[in-house]
Amino acid sequence: MYRTAIKQLIQWKLDKNKKPLMFLGARQVGKTWLIQEYRK
Repeated sequence: MYRTAIKQLIQWKLDKNKKPLMFLGARQVGKTWLIQEYRK
């Protein structure tokens, strides 16, 4: 499965002036899955 939010995470990682990363959203929409998938 691929989500467009992964592109945003990659852009965040490559940014030299990173700000803290926060994931906000409703329950059971894939926030934890997204982070776990990004770490692979």
